[in-house]
Amino acid sequence: MKEIYIQFIARQMGCREWQIENCADLFAEGDTIPFISRYRKEKTGNMDDAEVAEVKHWVDVFGEMEKRKETILKTIAEAGALTEELEAKITGTVSATELEDLYLPYRPKRRTRATVARELGLEPLADAMWNNRCPRPADEARKFVKGKVGSEDEALAGARDIIAERLSETAQIRENLRAIFRRRRIESKVTKAGRENGEAAKYRSYFNFTAPLDRIPSHNLLAILRAQNEGFLSIGIDADPEKCENKIYYDYCQEHRYPGNDLAAQIKLSVSDAYKRLLEPSVSGEVLREAKEKADIESIRVFGDNLRQLLLGAPVGQKRTMAIDPGFRNGCKIACLDEQGALLCHTIIYPHPPQNEKIRAITEVQALLEKYRIQAIAIGNGTASRETEEFLRRIQLPEGCSVWTVSEDGASIYSASEVAREEFPDEDVTVRGAVSIGRRLMDPLAELVKIDPKNLGIGQYQHDVDQGLLKEKLDQTVESCVNSVGVNLNTASPYLLRYVSGIGPALAGNIVAYRNEHGGFRSRSELKKVPRLGDKAFEQCAGFLRIKGARNPLDDSAVHPESYPIVDRMAADLGVSVGELVGNDALCSKIQADRYVDDRVGLPTVNDILQELRKPGLDPRAQASEFRFADDIHSLDDLHPGMELPGIVTNLTNFGAFVDIGLHENGLIHVSRMGVRGLADPTKVLKLHQQITVSVEDVDLERGRISLRLVK
Repeated sequence: MKEIYIQFIARQMGCREWQIENCADLFAEGDTIPFISRYRKEKTGNMDDAEVAEVKHWVDVFGEMEKRKETILKTIAEAGALTEELEAKITGTVSATELEDLYLPYRPKRRTRATVARELGLEPLADAMWNNRCPRPADEARKFVKGKVGSEDEALAGARDIIAERLSETAQIRENLRAIFRRRRIESKVTKAGRENGEAAKYRSYFNFTAPLDRIPSHNLLAILRAQNEGFLSIGIDADPEKCENKIYYDYCQEHRYPGNDLAAQIKLSVSDAYKRLLEPSVSGEVLREAKEKADIESIRVFGDNLRQLLLGAPVGQKRTMAIDPGFRNGCKIACLDEQGALLCHTIIYPHPPQNEKIRAITEVQALLEKYRIQAIAIGNGTASRETEEFLRRIQLPEGCSVWTVSEDGASIYSASEVAREEFPDEDVTVRGAVSIGRRLMDPLAELVKIDPKNLGIGQYQHDVDQGLLKEKLDQTVESCVNSVGVNLNTASPYLLRYVSGIGPALAGNIVAYRNEHGGFRSRSELKKVPRLGDKAFEQCAGFLRIKGARNPLDDSAVHPESYPIVDRMAADLGVSVGELVGNDALCSKIQADRYVDDRVGLPTVNDILQELRKPGLDPRAQASEFRFADDIHSLDDLHPGMELPGIVTNLTNFGAFVDIGLHENGLIHVSRMGVRGLADPTKVLKLHQQITVSVEDVDLERGRISLRLVK
């Protein structure tokens, strides 16, 4: 990677240049983000996976920029306009905006007013005026009155068109205007369609809205832009045309000297035309796109943080589980699963109206609980969830069996997906949905990786942001979560394996096929027998895969096989076996880390090895804890201001947190109601699925909205 890019990334991230350079080199060698952040800390200076991912983003950005520069240089060179100075500016920029500004005068254009003027032979007149060489433009214009140019005024008008285009293509003028626009306010006003269409009511707060463009909250900007796309709002930037035109004229004069009165009048006409017709629409669009890019990044960050918390939700673990997808008219779908999540049986009960078959339902559920020795019950949080939970309280549950409410978001998407059809080709969507609810309780990460994150009911305006950036962030988040937890090589589904560092969909399929044929892996080294899994893929994935009961206990840890010789030396120095060392904190405390540091292995790696030896295969996720909604809350009519209720955070946005208090409608804790000074970032105050206590602020029965305040 070029030095200018390394220096830019280092400044942007506040890192040393050698860290960025080493990261870029590792990417070039085919290393992944999880592998680099976990097993190459010496080379990155202990960068975490988020920092390594940011470097990867910039490496990709500048890789594309280099390709763009090559195309631009070739185009300008073929036009015979490439000078050493221009080439140096193009090769030396790290700004995509500056690059396109430099290219703009040479970019092939559609037919414009300036093009027509050039065809009429008026470019020499424009050159004389542009370069301040004709103090009396009208006299000079008479020389060009011929052919299709019928008068001096027509000649001057054509020359002004050429000058206006040149002004609009001057990089410094464009950047100065952008600086002005960035400091102005964005304005939105309701359109005729917005006044006449009832669907526009949700944007009512933006019908006459203004805010500083550089400080507008991301959710406000994305809402305004969505409303504009739907035709309900018109938006603009309140830049002062007179001040902008004066700045353009000043910039021109700085380059070409102040002209005399006659020429100045012509130049000012060109400036005014350039601003109104060419610069204002273009620059305002660019600045709004810049602002949207920032809003996209912030919205995507929130989405990524929510997704990480959702995927790393506390698992109940390998328990025999009864999953219930609740409903009224169509009944409650029940699926019983074994400890591995395999489907044992399924049925439907009708304990609620209109059937009200409560006695029969109780008998059926009790029989299933006993027959399949159920240890946990998962209820979907959709329609009839609270009623189903209350129904289960009438049943004598097995000792130690708890009832849990599980988010249904995305379950219907999964149940109709190709993944679900492959897993359960002989079952209908209702059974698949119930199974997904149960598996989410057992291991959220393993189940939720099968669903597009955009369907999980988290984040804000995910359909309005840059979809490429969103996919990049979400893919990296899923990959980071999967690799931070580790994957059981002998039980993981292909959908989970594909997110392991260095594997991907094809190798995941090959691993499962090999496992099915040979009855499971007995060691990590056996992975090398999997078709198409070469040395590089093994290097990248081995440390993140776990083998329970392996001959080598290190195969069930995060110690990478490349570091096994170091552990062998540690054990030998203590006079014990590796098996005796693994999990023995007392023995590990006797090891002096610096004794195992050499030119290849640094202290960070040795310390990681020791930490892993103390607690091998430690799951970073918290333990699941039970939760119960208020018993006396069943509808909005049961709520009144001041009431304190238990709740679970279901979504976090920049403007607040949505909380499930046991009703069909979630309540909102606005950021100003979080009990902290100033407008805090909700993602810094609360966590997804956090159990909290809230106070009811207001209930809007007409719109079905609940305003809450955070108590604790």
